Amino acid sequence: MNVLITDFDFPNVELELGLFKQAGLSVTTAQCKTEEDLIEAGKNADAFLLQYAPANRKVFEALPKLKIVSRFGAGFDTINTHDAQACGVWVGNSPDYGVHEVASHAFAMALNLTRHLSFYDRDVRAGKWHYLSPGVLKRPLNMTVGVLGLGRIGKRFAHIARETYGKVIACDPHIMAYDYPPYVERVDMEELFASSDIISVHTPLNDETRNIINKDVLKLMKPGSYIVNTARGGLVNVDDALAALDSGILGGLALDVLPSEPPGDHPLVRHPRTILTPHAAFFSKEAEIELRSKAAQNIITFAKTGKPDYVVIQGSR
Repeated sequence: MNVLITDFDFPNVELELGLFKQAGLSVTTAQCKTEEDLIEAGKNADAFLLQYAPANRKVFEALPKLKIVSRFGAGFDTINTHDAQACGVWVGNSPDYGVHEVASHAFAMALNLTRHLSFYDRDVRAGKWHYLSPGVLKRPLNMTVGVLGLGRIGKRFAHIARETYGKVIACDPHIMAYDYPPYVERVDMEELFASSDIISVHTPLNDETRNIINKDVLKLMKPGSYIVNTARGGLVNVDDALAALDSGILGGLALDVLPSEPPGDHPLVRHPRTILTPHAAFFSKEAEIELRSKAAQNIITFAKTGKPDYVVIQGSR
């Protein structure tokens, strides 16, 4: 079986190469950016181990030998799953790595916003020394934190946040009421945005959720509220969020993920009420090893059994 590691931003892929070698699989590497790159590099591939390269019908139809695409990550929005299913290509992911890392990162961002840590830091470095310099603070115990998306990471975030904030509410129409922890109140979207002082976003990116944070829901929020996004960049309409910051609807915006990464000279970078991290919420040394091992193991298990460990789309090739 021939494996193509299509693209990666890790310093190297020695871990993956070692796992594939041990399993007796042939492997090559590339840094594909486009569909054309994938088609050219993947002519002899039975399997893709993919990070950001765009895999869709054009790619799948051009590569009839390709049987499985396994992605580095829990999300799989760089893979068109409808096209994969139509073409019979299996899709796998790594859904349960780094749950604590992402939830902890989101909580750190939430606490940073509600205590103005980054804003204080900027003011002090600019020569301002006063506890009121970035604005009035509310007691976290009197604040309501909202969770949009109550999957593995959303649940973990809620568990951490309940010890600091007075109330935790959540909206996730795709899970049943009995799946909500007893310390989380189930609400609809309108109530989530109207009642929360701070919202942390933990949904996948798809047609239902793209730009789910937009001017229509932001206008429901209390003046001076906060948004945290460690999930997917496409969930937040950044132009609407910037307008909400400027109008005072939002008191701060913390983003680990952006629609375009890196952001370059985007106004987000210059805005005094934003906190930005470089798509790093997933990261710890241990989480990265788990992520990469599980993504590679999907292909190794598929070679042995005809089915990956973590199935997103069941194929027929």
